[in-house]
Amino acid sequence: MKHKPLTLLAASLALWSLSAAATDYADSYRNLPVSLNVPATPVIPDYEVKITDFGGVNDGLTLNTEAFAKAMAHLNEKGGGRLTVPEGIWYTGPIQFESRVELHLDRGALVLFSENLSDYPALASDWEGVATHRAMSPLSARGKHDIAVTGDGTFNGNGQNWRPVKKGKMTADQWKALTQKGCTNAKGDVWYANERIREVSEDAELQKRVQAGDREAIEYAHDFLRPVLLSFIDCDRVLLKDATFENSPAWNIHPLLCRNLIVDNVNVRNPWYAQNGDGIDIESCTDVLVLNSRFDVGDDAICIKSGKDKNGRDRGIPCSNVLVEGCTVYHGHGGFVIGSEMSGGAKDIVVRNCVFIGTDVGLRFKSTRGRGGVVEDIYVDNIKMTDIAGDALIFDLYYGIKPGAPVPPVTEETPSFRNMYISDITCRSAKCAAFFNGLPEMPMKNVVVKNSLFRADKGIVLNHVDGLTLENVTIETNGEKITEGDGVKNVTVTGK
Repeated sequence: MKHKPLTLLAASLALWSLSAAATDYADSYRNLPVSLNVPATPVIPDYEVKITDFGGVNDGLTLNTEAFAKAMAHLNEKGGGRLTVPEGIWYTGPIQFESRVELHLDRGALVLFSENLSDYPALASDWEGVATHRAMSPLSARGKHDIAVTGDGTFNGNGQNWRPVKKGKMTADQWKALTQKGCTNAKGDVWYANERIREVSEDAELQKRVQAGDREAIEYAHDFLRPVLLSFIDCDRVLLKDATFENSPAWNIHPLLCRNLIVDNVNVRNPWYAQNGDGIDIESCTDVLVLNSRFDVGDDAICIKSGKDKNGRDRGIPCSNVLVEGCTVYHGHGGFVIGSEMSGGAKDIVVRNCVFIGTDVGLRFKSTRGRGGVVEDIYVDNIKMTDIAGDALIFDLYYGIKPGAPVPPVTEETPSFRNMYISDITCRSAKCAAFFNGLPEMPMKNVVVKNSLFRADKGIVLNHVDGLTLENVTIETNGEKITEGDGVKNVTVTGK
């Protein structure tokens, strides 16, 4: 192997420039409405190897799983460093990170993950806010520190071999081509990559056994347990910069219980019909920056979560101290989203200077009875939207609740949304300007919207809101500008 020589003196003095980037990131934290910590950047030793040093082959056919594993083990033994992947197609199984390692993709490098589902063993993990088992993620780290993914290359999760597809989301020709392989459900309106995935998707009891840790059920259901593309759990000082993450089996990027996370100038892509094809789901993380990145996905784009129901409440770790700035979202169910798995709470979050183009919803805040958790101190400023298919702004605490359900008493299972400050929103076109739908037993409290313009087919609709200020808000619509339903109190409208 040809490695860069590393003397003891060099090891003590030389670090990659990753840590030096902290000064630049501090600039993003000026003039915030709430004090947030600047995330610490990874510290990576100045030691570099290439994947070819470990037998890697870029022909798109050779399986490079062992080469990546050897490279990670070598860097771990050396105390860390950079693993460079040159241009070419690097076909591989899952890659597991070690601490103090940077995985760098040169321009023209495509890391294509194997379509052989058995390459991804089932492991204890989390899915949609609940502890369960999932297939190993193509990119993963647990309990590591100082890790980075950089460079202009692409990670492709080969997700079409895992995901179901709904007929209604495809053209007739696309559906015809898709159904030449795999199978469909009895109604013929959902496609599955194989019969086992279809069978398990329709067996709720088997899925419960998987969640309970039944090893036999886990093995049988393996192909159904599609992973997220990138799963970093309980990691500290993480940087994702410049790379493209695409075609994930489920969510694209899922940091869970991480601290000091920076996502800078990445591209996140999924087909628009990708089931559960979220962009980034930041769950129970602290000190997070998502900067100047682009999302074009099949579900929520930039999403904040903190666990589901009792699982999330018992964990009790909110998503906090988060800054999202300068991002663009194309297709997605929501541009920026909190929930619906937010049982550990969310607080001290700033979203500003973003653009949403053609999303189903612009700003989406959702929860439901049974979740619990408090979402508070959320600041949104300078968001530009156009061609929004549904609501420009939605607060819905009735997510998944059938109309007419009885009103329960307030308990730890009652979610609470309060202290939301929204300003300088420009929405050129939407179906509805805003929809506020609190719970009768827990109305939304202290929401301020100011200096904004909404052009929509429908105006603002209010249900169960206690304390709403609309200041200099212009609503261009042919119908009622503000419609008050049940449980609306303390609404103040000033200016336009």
